[in-house]
Amino acid sequence: MSDPWALAFEDRQYSLADLDALAGGMAAELHRRGVAAGSRVAVMSSNRPEFVVALRAIWRLGASAVLLSPAWKQAEVGHALSLTEPTHAVGDHPVLAGSMPMLSLDEEIAPVAHGAVQPAPTPDADAVFVFSSGTTGMPKAVRHTHASLAVAVRHWRAALGLTSADRMQVMTPPSHILGLLNIVMALDTGAWIRLHRRFDIDAMLRHIESDRITIEMAVAPIALALSAHPGLEEHDLSSLRYIMWCATPVTQTVAEAVSARTGATWVTAYGASELPVISCNDLQDARLDTVGRAVAGVDIRIVSLESGAPLGPGDEGEIQVRSDSAMAGYLPDHWTADAFCDGWYRTGDVGSLDADGWLRITDRAKEMIKVRGFQVAPAEVEAVLHGHPAVEDCAVFGVPAADGEAIVAAVAASGPLDTDDLVALVAERLAGYKRLSQVFVVDEIPRLPSGKVLRRVLRERAMSARAESGGFGGRPSDQ
Repeated sequence: MSDPWALAFEDRQYSLADLDALAGGMAAELHRRGVAAGSRVAVMSSNRPEFVVALRAIWRLGASAVLLSPAWKQAEVGHALSLTEPTHAVGDHPVLAGSMPMLSLDEEIAPVAHGAVQPAPTPDADAVFVFSSGTTGMPKAVRHTHASLAVAVRHWRAALGLTSADRMQVMTPPSHILGLLNIVMALDTGAWIRLHRRFDIDAMLRHIESDRITIEMAVAPIALALSAHPGLEEHDLSSLRYIMWCATPVTQTVAEAVSARTGATWVTAYGASELPVISCNDLQDARLDTVGRAVAGVDIRIVSLESGAPLGPGDEGEIQVRSDSAMAGYLPDHWTADAFCDGWYRTGDVGSLDADGWLRITDRAKEMIKVRGFQVAPAEVEAVLHGHPAVEDCAVFGVPAADGEAIVAAVAASGPLDTDDLVALVAERLAGYKRLSQVFVVDEIPRLPSGKVLRRVLRERAMSARAESGGFGGRPSDQ
């Protein structure tokens, strides 16, 4: 009797034995090319079965995977490669192929049912590098060992209540910690999973119905697409146990609208690339005004933003977390020390923890902009803007938007300037989710004596100008 199906993609299905045989063949090819225990392999791939095969092949050889976003352009890929220094590459993206020799995922490789396997990596060996932007600009590499990733998978499985009877689909990029966790966890648990090359709301709804999906993942754009879909009631969503809202705080009006139209219930969770699973709501009685309570194996504390001293229930401060699922560190490594305080990971988020352990997020101490679940560093966009000869000074910040935040730039010009040129410049240099929503020309960028930009002042001006349908010191670009 053949193994039950484990993974579906378009009209193809794969058993775990199929995936293992394909991974054996790819491992043999990578080994022939020089990949061995301790090697780092860059992976830049769309969401497809071959990504899963590549990941399993890399780990079979005792190597680690450097996961590059398929949305990245040349500058971002070049920066990530310089940080992690992979010796080999696998993928389906021309940007990676143009940067270093790459084994194409479109290349047909014969499966090997019982290929050679390197000795199992030690728990503290590197398993994967994902990327998390920081206020310094370009992304930092987040290093997870086999041990920390395994703990994160166990925490996520327990938080979701996932069993081998569950059925999921993944539309988020596999390079993102959420997509990676869902794929690894589902296959490790024996749950069935469907991969989609890209997000499509109609395909999502169609497959919830036809595949009898039991757990659906939704970042803000997916939730918005669900609530706005004119034919939502025409689809049978009764197989769903719940929809998990991920990556951004819940917009309750959106969640409630979907529930009213379909009967589907929502759960929300909280995590980070550096510590993937922090808290989750009760599956049967979620309180969507919170991000839940700490999952088993994770400790949460709130500390004063001024002194760093632990605070009591209800007090607002920085959220810090401690768990065996925490990253091993950043590349470049000099950023690692500041990310921890006595073993506690400093999230940079501001919130409170009540006496019953319910966690609320109210703000972010860091200056990151959250766009559709992705983090964007203002300094990275500012670096591009500074490359324009007419830009004397600039500051980039986020303003509330329907799917998280929109990116706005305030620019002080040294001469005539067409703001549309700046929008186009950023679109050319950086990934699509980092595009500018609006550009304002101002007389000067407000700064503290230390040189720190007063982004709060600029944000308030931008929101006021939008409300009045005007500008502040110049015209907006709404592209």
